[in-house]
Amino acid sequence: MQHDTGDDTRNGQPHDDTEAEGEAVPAEVDEEIASLSDPTQTRSTADPAKMRSFAVECARLFEADKCEDVVVLDVRGRSQVAEYVIVGTGTSDRQMNSAIDDAVEVGKSYGLPAMRTNRDDRSTWLLADFVDVIAHLFEPNTRAYYDIETLWGDAPRVDWKSEAPPTAPRGGRA
Repeated sequence: MQHDTGDDTRNGQPHDDTEAEGEAVPAEVDEEIASLSDPTQTRSTADPAKMRSFAVECARLFEADKCEDVVVLDVRGRSQVAEYVIVGTGTSDRQMNSAIDDAVEVGKSYGLPAMRTNRDDRSTWLLADFVDVIAHLFEPNTRAYYDIETLWGDAPRVDWKSEAPPTAPRGGRA
């Protein structure tokens, strides 16, 4: 059993918390701390305009495939794994599978192949992970249950319907 002797020691060495006071913070640490307060700061090396354009294109694609309540969330600086999250609701297994397949094809045309796709047995939640963009399609009850938008409640929604379409057709779509 160790007894407190009143000395502040760590690893058997004397320690004084005042030693660090007054020392200059290295510039790279200061920049890292400053970047934490910038909600658009990202660790991604991808072109930000390309990622946004692809997320918007996926949203348009989901709407064209008759998905409902499509939202694009800008999670830059809020997520360690993505820049944009797309969430939509499908009305049938066939429709949802087709929409995810179409998103994967459009990703290829952007040079962003899906790193993985997940489909549950009953097609209630489908996902395509393009690394910086993640697309989710839910059947209505599953979307309400998981309420994924609440996870990113502080993330701004991208007004994808008002953004200009890409200048060239993607994946055979105009």
